[in-house]
Amino acid sequence: MLEGVGNVFKSRLPEEAHAEQAQIEAIGRQLKDHINRIFGRSLAIREVDSGSDNAPEIELVNLTTPYYDVERFGVSFVASPRHADVLAVTGPVTQAMAVALKKTYDATPNPKFVIAIGDDACDGGIYKESYAVVGGVDKVVPVDVKIPGNPPSPQEILQGILALMEAVKAKGGVGRERLSHS
Repeated sequence: MLEGVGNVFKSRLPEEAHAEQAQIEAIGRQLKDHINRIFGRSLAIREVDSGSDNAPEIELVNLTTPYYDVERFGVSFVASPRHADVLAVTGPVTQAMAVALKKTYDATPNPKFVIAIGDDACDGGIYKESYAVVGGVDKVVPVDVKIPGNPPSPQEILQGILALMEAVKAKGGVGRERLSHS
């Protein structure tokens, strides 16, 4: 048991932290390039919690910390779906949140994209058999990219956003037909 406690206080080696930061920088540069080509500006994301346990939200918030600083790559989080290009949905869609999620989706201007973040958002996760859950996000609104994980790391979320940008670019940019859903 004390081994687990030791892992909490164990610091990473500088080489490991440097390698991780280099990977983040590489992903970020690609992401910024795609955002500039496709949107010609920043990518605005509205996060929607449709019934999560807050683990994916913590990882999304980590993206805004100085360590990741996603705004330098052209990614920003907005308070209104009317200002968003992408909806980042976390958690399984509960019965109580299904209508709210649909209204948020409808309020987002076209072209709009949806990312399901975490196992629960992808398919309902451990809650999929619950009477209180509709299921994954795709049961309520179309999903363009699914980022599995419980929760996915900030780096995996960045890679998912990059995958969305690459899929949009492959389809010819925004304003074209919707992406095929995962």
